Amino acid sequence: QVHVVESGGGLVQAGGSLRLSCAASGDTVCISAMGWYRQAPGKERELVASITKGGSTNYADSVKGRFTASRDNAKNTLYLRMNSLKPEDTAVYYCHADQNGGYGCSFFGSWGQGTQVTVSS
Repeated sequence: QVHVVESGGGLVQAGGSLRLSCAASGDTVCISAMGWYRQAPGKERELVASITKGGSTNYADSVKGRFTASRDNAKNTLYLRMNSLKPEDTAVYYCHADQNGGYGCSFFGSWGQGTQVTVSS
């Protein structure tokens, strides 16, 4: 099974930067795409950024130009660099790892526990 753990959240001022990390362990060979999601109070969880095994990325319109997702497959680590942060970015950020469902791999993805990002005015 795959396990992911987020880190790097915290309190920052508007306009500041933060880098989130997501460390994967377990059956990491099963991991295909990975993604960052966030959920603010009273709102549904939304996709922030996704990245394929090969490094192709996709971003929510609200973060394009400000956030950058990357991954280091050798280190089994996913990153999210967040620049020009806004109070509207305040949320719990979750890491998700898709699994390819191949031999010996799960058909279900794995979620991290989440890390809180708070952007003050």
